[in-house]
This record gives sequence, C-alpha cells and structure tokens, in this order.
Amino acid sequence: MTPDHPSSALRRVGLWRIAAGLLAAIALQAHAAFPERPITIVVPFSAGGGTDLTARLLARSMEKHGGQSVVVVNRTGAGGEIGMASVAAAPADGYTLSIINTPNTLTIPIERAAKFRLESFDLLANVVDDPATLSVNSTSGIRTVQDLVAAAKKSPDTLTYGTAGIGSAGHISMLLLEKAAGIKLRHVPFKGTSDVATALLGNHIDVATANLGEALAFSKGKDWRILGQMAPRRSPMARDLPTFAEAGYALESGSLRGIGAPRGLPPATASALQALIDKAVNDPEFQSAALKAEQDVRYLRAPEYTALMTEMKKRFESLWTTSPWSP
Repeated sequence: MTPDHPSSALRRVGLWRIAAGLLAAIALQAHAAFPERPITIVVPFSAGGGTDLTARLLARSMEKHGGQSVVVVNRTGAGGEIGMASVAAAPADGYTLSIINTPNTLTIPIERAAKFRLESFDLLANVVDDPATLSVNSTSGIRTVQDLVAAAKKSPDTLTYGTAGIGSAGHISMLLLEKAAGIKLRHVPFKGTSDVATALLGNHIDVATANLGEALAFSKGKDWRILGQMAPRRSPMARDLPTFAEAGYALESGSLRGIGAPRGLPPATASALQALIDKAVNDPEFQSAALKAEQDVRYLRAPEYTALMTEMKKRFESLWTTSPWSP
C-alpha cells in the first residue's frame, strides 16, 4: 500500500481543522441566537392577579430585548402545584419558564407529597417583592404592630384575622408573627383577598392579611389602616409604612416573584436567559410600568436569589414543626 504523500496528509489535517472551526462557529452562532423561538412563562395562578401582572410586564420587556415572542400561560390549580409541576417536568431547554412564588413554591412540598420541590428548578432571578401586610379597620384602636401584639397578649385566641385560605401567604405570615411574638389569634380563611377586605371593612374580622399591592389598593378612600410591611426595607410604594423589623420583629414574608426553569439548563442557555432577564428588568420602561402597577421591583440575580430561597425554605420547615398550617 502506497503511503500518503506528506503534502496530502497536511491537506487533510488542514481540512479537518477548517471543518472543526466551522462546527465551532455554528455552535457559537446557535448560542448567540438564543432565543430562536417563542418562550413560554407559566403562571400557576389565575389571570388578573398580582403574579399574572408581574409575568405579563416581564414578558413584554423580554420580547423587546430578546427578539422573540414571550407567551404567558395560566395553569391554575392546587394552590399553584399544577402549573409549577408542569414546568418541573418540561424539557430543560430554556423555552419553558415559570413564575416562582413564595410561599407556595416552598410550602406546598413541605405540607404534602408534591410533584415538584425547590430543587426541581434552576432559579434565574427574582423580579418583584410584594411583602405581606397586616391591616385593621381605621376605626380600630390598634394603630401599630406593637398595639396588635399587646392586644393579642391581653386576650389570647380572641382577635380574628382573615386570609385568602389555609397555607396562603397571609396565613403563613401571621403564623410567623405569632411564633416571633408569642401570641395567638383566631384564623378565619376566605376564598380570596377581596373577601377578606370586605370582611374587614364591615368589621366582621379584626385584622386583614394581604400583600402590599393589594392592601394599598384596598386602602384608597376606605376605612383601612395598614400597620406594617414584612419586608427587609420600606417599599418605594409605601415609604411611610414601617417594616415589622422596626417594630421589633425581623420578619420577611409575602410574595417574592421570580423566574425559574426546569432543573438542568445547559450553562450557555442559563447565561443567555439571565442576560435577557437582566436587560428586561433594568429597562426604564419596565421599571416605570412596574411602579405604576404597584409592583415593587426587587431584582436578585441567580446566586443571591437561590441563597434567599434556600434560607426561606429552612425557615418554613422550622415553622411547620411548631405551627403546621395544614391539617
């Protein structure tokens, strides 16, 4: 067998290098083009609520910066489990995302054998913080968080508080305060926060739980007094409203709203998504629209967001051992 001429071998090596370079260039181009098709954001709650509004504002800004449609789909049921479980089971290709809510994402797997858990998702970024609040009718003698704690200590298990249901953000928030302050109130669950508001305004309950955006809307022109917000700092939407930490109870609760993807995203895809969300959230148009919609932007990139969610999970697990919120 006649051996190759040295020049022929060199030519073949050169061709292989050219081919390898072309393949690398194609792969790089494919990564740079992400997204190449529409992205879906699943909202595990019904249309028209605060979480749905967060998703739609973000989707519009992501479309602007990503060059592809971003479709919001509402998949409701089981307190958010159906929607989040559907995303957890989706392909980890970056084209199916979910709004990640607290407390539901963390509390549902604690209270029952859910089809997802926090570790089912790659957390990409937190976008909005809608902290929990406690409110009273403005005719009430309770004017501060300290007043509420004092009244509850004076008459244990007498004051009533309304929530949007067992295991809701408001229910979990009050359990956290009860544990921190050593008090006990009587829980009255409703079907939603609108029913809670009606009950408070009619003096049928003593305290209403609601996220800040809802409480601000309910309070406009009505007999409604917000006592405080469970947030690490005063929201720009309510700079005169003290935090619970200022009242001596360093509690952080309510509805963090972030974006997650099925666990196992390729690193390049995760980076591309994080860059897209970064541009979308920091767009002045998005910031302005969020403020008008009473959505408090609290942007946390993946490492900080993941650390916070992990810490909150431990806190809720501890709460469950002493104050289980579900029968």
